[in-house]
Amino acid sequence: MAPTKPTVEHTVDRTPEYEKFIEELRAFHEKRGTNFDPEPKMGTITVDLLKLFKYIVDHGGYDKVSDEKLMWRKMCEGLGLMRHNAPADAYTLKQIFYKNLAAYEIKTIHNKEPPPPEILEFTTAKGGGLLTRTLETFQAKNKPDREGSTEDGTPNRERRTEDTPTSGRASRGLREAPPPRVIFHPDTGPSRTSRHSSGQQSGASASTTHSQAQAHPQHNSQPHAAPVTMQQNHPHPSRGGPSHGYNAPGPEMSNPLVQSYQPGPPIQVPLRTVDTPASNPDSFVKKQRLLRQPAGPVPNPGTLVRNSVPMGTLDGPNIYERCLLALRSGIKEEQAFGLNHLVKISYERGDKYKFSQFSGLAEGLTEFALGVGNMFFEIDWTICNDPDADEGDLGELDGINGTADILERIAQLKPKDVHDNFQPAEFTDQLTLVTEAVLTIRNMVMLPDNAWFMADYPPIKDLLCILLHLPPLDLVVELKHCALDIAEQITPFLVLDSEDPLYQTLLAQLQSSDRGIILTSLRAIGRIAMNHPTETNKLGGVPPTVLQSLMDWLLLNDDELVDACLDFLYQYTAVVANLDVLLEATNVEHLVVHLVRLLSHGAKRFQREVVISEARVAYEVSAERVVPIPRDLQERLLGLEEPDRCYGWLRCFFEEDPDAQITQIDIWQAYNAAFLEPMRRMGRPMINAAEFIRHISTVYKNAGAQVIREGPNGEMQKFIMRGIRPRPFPITPEGQAYFQCQWQRAPGPQGQPTRCGVWNLTAENMWRHILVDHLKEIPGEDGKYRNREAAFACLWDDCTKYPKPTTLHLAQLMTHIKTHLRAEEALRSSPVINPTVATVDGAGPSPSPGSGPITSPARRAPTFPTTPASAGKVRVVRPAKTITVTVEETASARDERNPAAAPQAAGIPLSAVLILRNIARNVVKTAAEEKLVKENAAGADATAAAGSGKGDTVEMGGWNERLFRPVLPRLWEVFTENKLLAPYLTNLFQLLDRGSEKERFEFGV
Repeated sequence: MAPTKPTVEHTVDRTPEYEKFIEELRAFHEKRGTNFDPEPKMGTITVDLLKLFKYIVDHGGYDKVSDEKLMWRKMCEGLGLMRHNAPADAYTLKQIFYKNLAAYEIKTIHNKEPPPPEILEFTTAKGGGLLTRTLETFQAKNKPDREGSTEDGTPNRERRTEDTPTSGRASRGLREAPPPRVIFHPDTGPSRTSRHSSGQQSGASASTTHSQAQAHPQHNSQPHAAPVTMQQNHPHPSRGGPSHGYNAPGPEMSNPLVQSYQPGPPIQVPLRTVDTPASNPDSFVKKQRLLRQPAGPVPNPGTLVRNSVPMGTLDGPNIYERCLLALRSGIKEEQAFGLNHLVKISYERGDKYKFSQFSGLAEGLTEFALGVGNMFFEIDWTICNDPDADEGDLGELDGINGTADILERIAQLKPKDVHDNFQPAEFTDQLTLVTEAVLTIRNMVMLPDNAWFMADYPPIKDLLCILLHLPPLDLVVELKHCALDIAEQITPFLVLDSEDPLYQTLLAQLQSSDRGIILTSLRAIGRIAMNHPTETNKLGGVPPTVLQSLMDWLLLNDDELVDACLDFLYQYTAVVANLDVLLEATNVEHLVVHLVRLLSHGAKRFQREVVISEARVAYEVSAERVVPIPRDLQERLLGLEEPDRCYGWLRCFFEEDPDAQITQIDIWQAYNAAFLEPMRRMGRPMINAAEFIRHISTVYKNAGAQVIREGPNGEMQKFIMRGIRPRPFPITPEGQAYFQCQWQRAPGPQGQPTRCGVWNLTAENMWRHILVDHLKEIPGEDGKYRNREAAFACLWDDCTKYPKPTTLHLAQLMTHIKTHLRAEEALRSSPVINPTVATVDGAGPSPSPGSGPITSPARRAPTFPTTPASAGKVRVVRPAKTITVTVEETASARDERNPAAAPQAAGIPLSAVLILRNIARNVVKTAAEEKLVKENAAGADATAAAGSGKGDTVEMGGWNERLFRPVLPRLWEVFTENKLLAPYLTNLFQLLDRGSEKERFEFGV
């Protein structure tokens, strides 16, 4: 069977359209005078009325959806509102639409005037036909009908009508009511009648009627009313079939006096004194004494009691009580009628029909279902509620504590010769009734209150064991499936040990070849003690054949069965003792491999670009300002002679740009600032300005000296070098770029913090610079720094990790600072993400010698436009840094208690990783782990004693090493790609590392 399709997730989308729709509905209900709930609830889910209205209208509206069978259930599934109880969810959704949207649909969609609230919103949503409903038709339609059903009853249904399906299932085709039983009226006259007693009796009846008519003439409009004759029917129980339904007497069977009643003036009613215990205590003492006396002789049942109640004047019990009384009556026709209607009631009103409200219903259904034993075995099962009764009778079940040896008793039974395809009519009818009784229990325990009630009734466990041990015949398949459904619902409220008969019976079902039986049995076993927080389902005594079957079923392409197997294994591996059995009976290495494979069950893999840092302006430099020279580069250039020193300095601090320019005085002053004082201290002369300017054109062929005029009349001359511009950061003669320290110093005089600005060539030098110059740390004699704990803050270029002083160790802070340094170093070394320099006019970057390969336009870093206030400056842009990662998405679900939270892992991948975690946690505590460690230690000693052991490999680890070492690469791959499973895999890795440390300690490594 294909796996069930997951439903959509229902959420409230608070769009402008939704808000407008709710306001219109609120105004509509205010005008109509009815209550309006803008956010109705189905359990914990808030219903979106706009989605509900559109969905129902798209499917034809309220009337059309109500006319089609089970259509409201499909609406629940389509809207993602199906929870646990399908009939209850469907009726709740119908009620929400009926109360809030039905009248609005009639007004806006059908352009008709909706019925008044008295027959719409103020009533229940049991009926349909809103478009044709009027006050007169609705009142006539909902009058109590003695021949039909009322609100407390179920409609009569004949055997084969157009609305009755002709299926052979026990839940189809309701039977008819048996002949109504006549109330027994004892005879108070003499036991011996005379010859003319019957005629005198008829005359007496006539005279009595005539006298009554004369005494009250205003009650009779006809002067000569016919005498009333009372007739009683006494059908023989063995004659004829069932009647055509239970029909209460109609007007044709009423007393003519009642029919001819005409209202008249009030009559004076004589009052008499009523005796009370206070006014006449002697009378009440006599009555109590008479009640304690033994009863008299039993009257003749063939006679009538004088002044008895006329037939048809009492309605009798409602359908619920009648079915209960019919079940317990022992009359076969009554039991057939009651069971048939109980099935229908349990289907349609299971959310309101509770065992606790009808005393004896659970007992009656269980006792009737136990009658299946006499159909297949030579046994009559009975329930004994006497705690002191002897246990000699094989068929006597303990109704107080349950029968502990029920399986041994079943094994002693002698089977009857029952054929699978041919049975007598009586056998088939009785089996159908038993199936209906079990089916009624199955339908009712779907309600948690009923499931808890039945779990507290011990004979239900005996009944389930008996049903599941019936012969392997096709005619009892439905009975077994119903029994397993009952077990699935009541086991959450039961605490079963490994010796419990019901637990052993459920384990035996796992060896069946029926997928439905296996699946339901796994669910029933997995739910044991689920609602008992102090009890644990330990799942002891599972046969090795069952464990091997579970591992085999994990290979099937059946999500529902695989999910049930994983739930079972999750609870099984949570107990340490069970892992010893699993390691001994199965190949757990294969199980771990399959579990790792299921981590990617139903996964979707794709690649995603992840932005590490956004593109931003790093800093601005003046178009005519040359950056200071780093100290190491200065010492290196001082070792050169002119003009090599001049050539090297120009290459390290300038680059070509056809649209850029710098004044000759600025470039000459920058050169003097770099070398004038060191040259004087060395006693060496400086190059003159004219020669220096000529060397610029030697280094950059497109650069040249020019003279421009400025001022209103051009009276001012300005000597410039066109075609070059200062680099934003210096480079070495080999082309390696420096990067600047972005550590923020204390605010200056103007209140703005300033950056350090020191240039370093490597991240190691920058790291040492921050440690010594900014953090003021002093190394020890061994050259190492003390890892002290203090309040540190990271002041690197607007860092948000530690913007304020935080108590941490020095090693933690420096590890964090390494991330900044590596980013800066990568920014300078990678040609693809080199900083882009945007010129004043927005012309973009231009290539320069030694700056690396030019990136393609598609990979060129973005530039930021400059404002007029920044004229004469260039902006160094740090582009967005991205990496391409592979993402794996598996099944997820939102927490119902916190819908706003992020989705969490769910489904088969989550169950698989939880089982892996159980194995890693508990396998080190097993006896098998201790045994394997000793064997490995003995092998290591033997190898060491044999010699050098070259080429020999000695296994040193335990079970975690053996199970998880082959799959570690795949586990790390899933860890890096699956965000939902990463927290669980982190816990798994911690357990594996903890086990490895323990093993290394035991081996002295």
